[in-house]
Amino acid sequence: MRIIIDKGIPFLEGVFGSGFEVLYLSPEEITKDSVCEADALFVRTRTKINRELLDGSKVRFVATATIGFDHIDQDFCREAGIYWVSCPGCNAQAVCDYIGEAIQSIESKKDITIGIVGYGHVGKKVAKMAKEKGFQVLVSDPPLGIGMTLDEMVPLCDVLTFHTPLTYEGNHATYHLCNASTLRNCKENILIINAARGGVIDEQALIEHLQKTPSTRTVIDCWEGEPQLNKKLLEMVNLASFHIAGYSVAGKMRASEMCLEAFCEFFSLPILSINKKVVPLQGDSEPGWLERISNQLKKQPESFEQLRQAYKLR
Repeated sequence: MRIIIDKGIPFLEGVFGSGFEVLYLSPEEITKDSVCEADALFVRTRTKINRELLDGSKVRFVATATIGFDHIDQDFCREAGIYWVSCPGCNAQAVCDYIGEAIQSIESKKDITIGIVGYGHVGKKVAKMAKEKGFQVLVSDPPLGIGMTLDEMVPLCDVLTFHTPLTYEGNHATYHLCNASTLRNCKENILIINAARGGVIDEQALIEHLQKTPSTRTVIDCWEGEPQLNKKLLEMVNLASFHIAGYSVAGKMRASEMCLEAFCEFFSLPILSINKKVVPLQGDSEPGWLERISNQLKKQPESFEQLRQAYKLR
């Protein structure tokens, strides 16, 4: 059996024994030619799982070691008989910690009303953290029938944080969920945080809003058009990062476990265990770490992907 693994996914090296041909490739090396004879793929968000990559290949199983799955063409996979899995909740605590660091870095007030858009794995952890800090917590998740509408909630918020998947269709599509209309309803000095997906916020609308209302504070981890950044927006935001809100050792470990469990179940194999002996180097997690990596990105915006690949887990 041939398996291709994004080499940025830790804890899988040496897991597969005899009978498996395993290739560890960079996202750029995962191409139509390299995957055509593979049976299974382990990928991250940089690899687009679609007809262009997999049409005519032998691939039957795809695991993405991420919460999000907007890089997977579900219709094509269904048509091609390709089974795929993601890892919901794997890095929820890491994203929650990121939100806490963002608020602590920027918001000096203690009497805060935080609006949480999306009440899944991450949203629930953020709500718990916020309540423990004494914040008033509001929630908006219409698909789950929870909380207020976004229009009702936004004017009440000192902090607005997004934790939704990126979807383009249906009654609750999240593409450009935060748009010019949303921004007009915000308090002037609101803190807006996006650690969900880039397309959830209309970046051009945000730029225009910040030009008119410079007192609005922003923290952006996820960008439209990654790895290419809107440099104008980058200059305007308070804190910026390179899509690493969920990057932690614990989160990566759980994602690898979930992918491996799904792989074994799909191919009716004995359960394999991740390799905990190969632990990625841990980086800066001291207070102020977010500000430090923000400064790094603002100095090197063209190095977004290189910074992301080199980032040491918290």
